[in-house]
Amino acid sequence: MTAPECVLAVDIGGTKLAVGLVACDGQVVRASRVATPTTDAEEMWATLAALVDEVLAGEEPGGVGIGCGGPLRLATGEVSPLHIPCWRDFPLLDRTRKRFPHLPLRLHNDAVAMAVGEHWRGAGRGTSSMLGVVLSTGVGGGLVAGGRVVGGRTGNAGHIGHVTVDPGGPVCECGTVGCLEAVARGPAVVAWALDHGWAPTTQPPGGVALVADAKRGDRVAVAALLRAGEALGVAAANAAHLLELDAVVVGGGLAVGAGDLILAPARAAFARHARMAFAARCAVVPAELGTDAGVIGAAALVLEPRYLVDGNADS
Repeated sequence: MTAPECVLAVDIGGTKLAVGLVACDGQVVRASRVATPTTDAEEMWATLAALVDEVLAGEEPGGVGIGCGGPLRLATGEVSPLHIPCWRDFPLLDRTRKRFPHLPLRLHNDAVAMAVGEHWRGAGRGTSSMLGVVLSTGVGGGLVAGGRVVGGRTGNAGHIGHVTVDPGGPVCECGTVGCLEAVARGPAVVAWALDHGWAPTTQPPGGVALVADAKRGDRVAVAALLRAGEALGVAAANAAHLLELDAVVVGGGLAVGAGDLILAPARAAFARHARMAFAARCAVVPAELGTDAGVIGAAALVLEPRYLVDGNADS
């Protein structure tokens, strides 16, 4: 397979950096990922650039698609990911353009990329309107309506992580209280479990350990994931009522690892709250592309014209 048939796809999140070479049919030809360094802006960029060079292996892609944690400003291509504190107003698009001056470039929110990937080749295939939700270091969302990306004026539309699910709930990093992200993001779920007596059987006491203990039947670990799932279900019901969705597709590292430990309580809470018939028909389903969804979606931003509207930053 020659490089012009492929697109370089980049997925930038608070936990991992993933880079892939993706074919025009959505197949990942080659990929690599590393943990996200968050201490220094230039170290972060150098790590990403090295990962890109590793995946390309000297080949030239036909374009570059990037999904990056938000918030971001698509008009200028600057990003300030909430969970990557070393990048504030970082000129991601300009830096990428200098590396690939003659290629089409597309940038969008990483949760939008996940949603696009699932709509194009995953669990959202055939739907008109779907919301992709990422449960990981943060909680993000991407909206596809009428088969097209809805980015909003700045590209941050669909960010369900900052929908309020508990007005008396925990403080969120955005500054308010009770956001879905404050309840259901991986570190928040782990912190709640530790505060309520979870004693991890393996170290470190992170999301992987929590899910493993929940699968072993640890009462507190199960309760922590149930709480996160219920919050997700409430938020999904709100979104279904507002947007008349066909599907809510749930992905991200925490959701993929936990599976029905999160999805079952999410579906139950959704059923309790989505009582209008037009909302109740919405399906809450797991992502099919796993941790590749963001990379495949970033590629689709370049490869599929229907995803290049309403807020996509371009070169």
